[in-house]
Amino acid sequence: MHIVVTIKPVIDPNTPSVLLKIGKDGVTLELPAGMSQIMNGYDANAVEAALALKDKHGGTVTVLSVGDETSKNCLRRAIGMGADRGVHIAGPTGLACDSSLIAKLLGAAVGKLGFVDLVLCGRQASDTDAAQVPFLLAGELGLPVISPVKNIQGVDDDSAVVDRIGEGCTQRLQVKLPALLGISNEINKPRPAPLKGVMLAKKAEIPTWTHSDLGIEAPQPAMTLRRLYIEPPVETRAELIAAESARAAGRALADRLRQEGKI
Repeated sequence: MHIVVTIKPVIDPNTPSVLLKIGKDGVTLELPAGMSQIMNGYDANAVEAALALKDKHGGTVTVLSVGDETSKNCLRRAIGMGADRGVHIAGPTGLACDSSLIAKLLGAAVGKLGFVDLVLCGRQASDTDAAQVPFLLAGELGLPVISPVKNIQGVDDDSAVVDRIGEGCTQRLQVKLPALLGISNEINKPRPAPLKGVMLAKKAEIPTWTHSDLGIEAPQPAMTLRRLYIEPPVETRAELIAAESARAAGRALADRLRQEGKI
């Protein structure tokens, strides 16, 4: 079984907002010195799901990531966890990752890998929460897609049975392989990379594929971010009105609102 997992580097969603600054170009976020992007959380769940299937059924796990050279850090983490190999695809990173562009690059890369039994993606990315790439990638590959998946009940040579999160319910579905699954965080807790895995990941050769290597023209984004801005904080204050009764409190509140010009 050959399983491909897609990975997106993102800014740690737990980063305090005061540490983030808008770049001089007006469309990027600048990270403080010494801080780097991390693997998207849902993608880490997808890697763990792939490794669990590998542990049970055998096979190979390949991880793919689009971005700049720093994307290889996330690929090395996946290799340290147990993935067999990683491929870096030269492309945009961060908020410039237009979903249609990323799907085209990933689709061409999966095609270059040859036959794939299963493609796993995180259900969405923590920086945009767009949840578009899994569906667009499935369209590029001509594969059936199920998302968000909270459990993989079983996989055989021809199909997979999964539990999909519905609106107030769980749907148990069977899908013919090859297929693409959008993995949710309910499915597992990603394993830490053991020391041996970390050392192997540091030595792993991770090739970089450009759009020319993939045999496609440079894809163009469907949308372009023109300006990124943060609304200034709104000052709020609260005032408690004490009174002997609800009626008196109502009169006091009305008087206060008249003083403020609200009524």
